[in-house]
Amino acid sequence: MKTSHIRAQDTEERWYLYDASAHTLGRMAAEIAMRLQGKDRPTYTPSELGGAHVVVINADKPVLSGKKGDVKSYPKYSGYPGGLYVHSIENLKERRPHEIIKIAVRRMLPKTRLGKQMLSRLKVYAGPDHPHTAQRPVTVETLGS
Repeated sequence: MKTSHIRAQDTEERWYLYDASAHTLGRMAAEIAMRLQGKDRPTYTPSELGGAHVVVINADKPVLSGKKGDVKSYPKYSGYPGGLYVHSIENLKERRPHEIIKIAVRRMLPKTRLGKQMLSRLKVYAGPDHPHTAQRPVTVETLGS
């Protein structure tokens, strides 16, 4: 019995479209990370880039459960003494709304070179428009499908 090894160039390109205003942030980020890694496919290979491309629209309106809208914060350290910056989620929504989803997905991906390549396949847009209509992304209505 032989184990088959699927190469990245042997898989077809898939594109998915998520509307951030219709999904809870954490659950959506977990599913996006799974799709970027290719774990939703039977041909999953951990050492190959076999995942899909994901487009997220309406990133300025993520759905947060509980008190996360008031409490959640994102720390950032400059590397210098006393260089800790803590941004609230409201501040991040105003300045860089796409970063909220990118950070959530990045923290769920592998911390390797392959993980950085996977993250480059994530396209996040603050509004309802995106320039990837030519790729015909499949709209994900409910999570788990």
